[in-house]
Amino acid sequence: MARMLELALYLCLFMCLILTCYAQTCAKYAFSSNRVFKSCTHLPVLNSFLHYNYDVSGKLEIAYRHTGINSSRWVAWAINPTSKAMVGSQALVAYQLSDGSMRAYTSPITQYQTQLQEGELSFDVSDLSATYANNEIIIFATLGFPNNDTTLNQVWQEGAMSGNTPQMHATSGPNVQSMGTLNLLSGQAGTIGGRTSTQRKQDIHGVLNAVSWGILMPLGAIIARYLKVFKSADPAWFYLHASCQFSAYVVGVAGWSTGLKLGSESPGIQYDAHRTIGIILFCLGTLQVFALLVRPKPDHKYRVYWNIYHHFVGYTVGILSVINIFKGLDILEPEKTWKNAYIGVVIALACSGFVLEAYTWFLVLRRKRSESAGKLSHGINGAHGNGVNAHTANC
Repeated sequence: MARMLELALYLCLFMCLILTCYAQTCAKYAFSSNRVFKSCTHLPVLNSFLHYNYDVSGKLEIAYRHTGINSSRWVAWAINPTSKAMVGSQALVAYQLSDGSMRAYTSPITQYQTQLQEGELSFDVSDLSATYANNEIIIFATLGFPNNDTTLNQVWQEGAMSGNTPQMHATSGPNVQSMGTLNLLSGQAGTIGGRTSTQRKQDIHGVLNAVSWGILMPLGAIIARYLKVFKSADPAWFYLHASCQFSAYVVGVAGWSTGLKLGSESPGIQYDAHRTIGIILFCLGTLQVFALLVRPKPDHKYRVYWNIYHHFVGYTVGILSVINIFKGLDILEPEKTWKNAYIGVVIALACSGFVLEAYTWFLVLRRKRSESAGKLSHGINGAHGNGVNAHTANC
């Protein structure tokens, strides 16, 4: 039992490490062109970084770096001198042409649904260029500000290409959150407007379901599968299993309810597969909870059938939960850090299950060998005893 608790502690520590190891930094990034920038900031969404040099004369040298992107997409970084919005932004745009060369140009954003037409900006731009390598687009430019503003309203974006023509970017998830402020002196980046009520509900929905269906449910299954082989863990393993699964169900119902609320508030927006799997999970989870009320006693003749049903439904819930969480991540489109973190959690749970499965079989086989050896020893001793008694009787 102590070993299992120690293993659980190591598992928790490993998960914490997974959650933090994906945090990216830009301070030590080395540009292939040997350019050096004194300041940098990790922008909140869209896997983007801004490196820059600024002097008090109003000269701003920047390198906007967008990672994890393929060659069939465009990227842009912009400053809005007049307001905290997309319209009015003065953008630097870059993408790879069909012949493999890079195009970088300026585009003033005058309306929504823009096609990013080329045009002059309201401030000077020089040394504009772009590179694409290792799934990363970098825009280089030098900007001039006559009014010496040190706090900027910045917007950054990415979208698909059709041939050599930029298309409209997505209008949900990180693509509507990619704006903020930047203090050129301190390097501090802030957000504009915060998250909407719907986005906050989506975040709550995602976190509740990831924790309940995606972590607690599989963890409860691992407890039931592997703790019960230890005689010293009986009946503690059952109460741990039941508590973990019941907690997962309660939190999962709360997450499921927020999903229903989001659906009712978003007419015309449907994610059929995600919704269907969610309903199936709720039904199976509810069935598992009520099945405990009719659980036969261990020596009952129907107990084996109940066990088969309970295990089958439980493993089905675990598999569907992981699938649906990844579907939810694809819908919400959070930073890759969150998806990578959950992948790390799944890998940690899977590796723990694999190790515990091997260790469980080792214990079971060793126990069977011990029992077989005990029976054989008892049989031999019994046979010897009977032979002595028979000999004595004959005498």
